[in-house]
Amino acid sequence: MKLLHFAALAALLLALDACNKRVDQTPVPPPTELLAVRTPPPKYPEQLACAGIGGRAVLKVKVGPQGKPIEVNLVQSSNQVALDTAAKDRVRDWEFRPATRNGQPIAQTIQVPVTFNPPIPKPDWCFALEEGDHDNH
Repeated sequence: MKLLHFAALAALLLALDACNKRVDQTPVPPPTELLAVRTPPPKYPEQLACAGIGGRAVLKVKVGPQGKPIEVNLVQSSNQVALDTAAKDRVRDWEFRPATRNGQPIAQTIQVPVTFNPPIPKPDWCFALEEGDHDNH
């Protein structure tokens, strides 16, 4: 009888050990951070570029799990509406590799500074633009 109990106990222990080995022990992938993939610069408004007017806009950008901006908001103005608009319009077209958690892409919000530096020296097309303005006055 003791032998029967011992055999039953051994079978039970083997069964429990087999259950433990069937548990999925797939490691959780480490998180990854958002990565800019395509970030072309904004179009500098010609009138402001030729007038030597620059500025820096700071944007809050929410990038969705597909790597596209889904929200773009102005955090700090350049003090030039045309520059702020150009910055927002261009950033909406940017592409990112999304951040991931547990192997799944997630939305993430970042702040992006966009700086407009007037061209030095002034490009030739600025002179043509200025002459066109003089003809209208």
